[in-house]
Amino acid sequence: MKVWLRFALVGVLLGAVTVHASETWVGWVSWVMDGDTLVLVREGHQEPIKLRIDGIDAPETCQPGGPEARDMMIRLALRKQVQVVKVSHDSYGRQIGRLSVDGRDLGAEMVRSGMAWAYRFSSGKGPYAALQRQAQKHKRGLFAANEDAMSPHIFRKFHGSCHGL
Repeated sequence: MKVWLRFALVGVLLGAVTVHASETWVGWVSWVMDGDTLVLVREGHQEPIKLRIDGIDAPETCQPGGPEARDMMIRLALRKQVQVVKVSHDSYGRQIGRLSVDGRDLGAEMVRSGMAWAYRFSSGKGPYAALQRQAQKHKRGLFAANEDAMSPHIFRKFHGSCHGL
C-alpha cells in the first residue's frame, strides 16, 4: 500500500483527516471568459459556476495572444457538454478542475497548440510541461514570434489583470 494512502487511512480512523475523492460531474459551457476560465452550468442545476482549468495559464484577454487564446477555447468548449473533475477552489472562489470534451483534455489542447502555458513549467513538472516544450520547439501559437512571449504571471506583475481596463 502506498505511504500516502496509509497515512490517509490512519487519519480517517483517528478522525484527524477527511479524505475526499475527486468530484466528477457533467455540465455545459455557457460562457468563455478567457483561455483558462469558463462559466458552466452543471447538469441538473441552474446556478452557473465559474471554473478555472487546472494546470494551465492562458494569456490575459488584454495581453498579446489573449483574444486568440479565448477564441481557441470558444472553439473547443462553448455550448458543449464537458466532463469536469473538480480539483479544488482558488483564492477568487472559482472552482479549479480538469475539463474534457468527448475525451479530449482541454488543458492539454490549449498547451499543445501554444495557446497557454503549463503551470510549473519552469520546474519541468506538471501534467503539461512536455506539451509546452513541444509547442515552443515547433513555434506554435504564442511561441511563434521570435521574441519570448510574456507569461500571464509576469504580465500581471507589470500590468495587473485586465479587469478595470
